[in-house]
Order: sequence, then C-alpha cells, then structure tokens
Amino acid sequence: MTLEQLRSDMVAAMKARDKERKDAISSLVSAVKKAAIDEGCRDDAPEELVSRVILKELKTAKEQLDGCPASREDLLAEYQKRYDVIAEYAPQMMSAEEVKSYIESHFAEVVATKNKGQIMKSVMAELKGKADGKVINEVVAGLCR
Repeated sequence: MTLEQLRSDMVAAMKARDKERKDAISSLVSAVKKAAIDEGCRDDAPEELVSRVILKELKTAKEQLDGCPASREDLLAEYQKRYDVIAEYAPQMMSAEEVKSYIESHFAEVVATKNKGQIMKSVMAELKGKADGKVINEVVAGLCR
C-alpha cells in the first residue's frame, strides 16, 4: 500500500459522496504524513511505513470499537464502519501455523535454547508488521514448553 494509492482512494470516496469512507481514509493519509515527517521522509513515505501506520490505526479503531458502550448504537455503527474501511487497507497477517513454521525453519538454533526472551528478540525483529505480536508470543511460548 502506498500513500498515493490512499490519496486516490480518498478522492474516489469524495466523488462517490461516501463521507464515512472518506473520513476513515483521510485519517489514514494524515497519520501516514505525520509519521513520514517524524521519520524524516516527508515527500517519499516507504510502503513499510505506510503498512506500519495502517496497522497502528487499525488497532486504535479496534480499541474504540471495544471501548464503546453497547447502548450507543450510533457510535458503534460509526466505529465499525471506520474499522472495516481501515481493515481493507491493512496488510495480511501471518497465521499461527505460518509463524510456527517460519520460526522453526529460520530460528532453529535459537529455539533449541528454549530461552523465550532470546527467541522473541530474534523473531520480532523479522516478523514485525507481518504477524501479530500476540500470535508470535503464543507460538514461542508453545515452542519453549
């Protein structure tokens, strides 16, 4: 996913007069711009940065959705729509089975130590943004038993 693709999708949502979709994509674009400025690549945001920001925004939207009281159906619908739009742009995450096979094939020597901290340190550096941290933690805990 690139910043230009997000911008073109935002323009398409504006032309279609889909305010909720436009607002969600607009918030993604502004978050990506802010992160790019913070990292010193103002004009040229790499795809890895865009993916990382999208995942962060997805997590924030999920927290909003989970924290909203059930009695506020209007807010729940708004938060759900925002979450769904952001989820469309989120990169596909690895499943627990894929993570386990990846760890066993690439980090066999580290797994043999059964040191969870050392394994997590090695694995998280490579799988950050490709797999959910909770899934990685569960898989590593299973391998250390």
